[in-house]
Amino acid sequence: MRRGGNIRAVERLGVDWMGFIFYPKSQRFVEKMPSYLPKNAKRVGVFVNETIEKILQYVKNYDLDIVQLHGDELPVMCRDLKEKGVRVIKAFGVAVKEDLEAVKPYIGVCDFFLFDTKSPDKGGSGNVFPWNILKTYRGNTPFLLSGGIGMGSVEDLCRFKHPQWVGVDLNSCFEVSAGEKDALLLERFIEKIKQI
Repeated sequence: MRRGGNIRAVERLGVDWMGFIFYPKSQRFVEKMPSYLPKNAKRVGVFVNETIEKILQYVKNYDLDIVQLHGDELPVMCRDLKEKGVRVIKAFGVAVKEDLEAVKPYIGVCDFFLFDTKSPDKGGSGNVFPWNILKTYRGNTPFLLSGGIGMGSVEDLCRFKHPQWVGVDLNSCFEVSAGEKDALLLERFIEKIKQI
């Protein structure tokens, strides 16, 4: 999210969290402070291989509630952020069940995991991975589903069950342009989920 009016429109839908990408190589990079920041939705800052000092500066400047780490960040960084009072989501690319082995060193040092489609890029592939792989995840850390979730995913989401699953990360399938969401489409998605 980058534009104040769009942020306000999406927040009105009752979303829980809203993401701001602070990765300069992303086409969704937040270069300057938006004219409006959410007051009800939690603010999530998304980072890729950033220094802890710079992350903490963004946390302060944007009053972030959570940071989402999408790079090769080590468990010690997650622990250090948590010790400074920052809630942490660590993202993992998933293609096969063996990919879930990577979460083990992060158990206890992250508040949430985010399971995304494995891709050479740092997120944003727009593709769905086989969610049945997550049946083998036995950790206690709650997780979010990500990767290509759109209007066509509603029935699959309603069938998906896991005791640690707490939500979905919606992005590219709801964009009209990089960093700008189609609020009407998001509203339809939310209404459809509630109906089912």
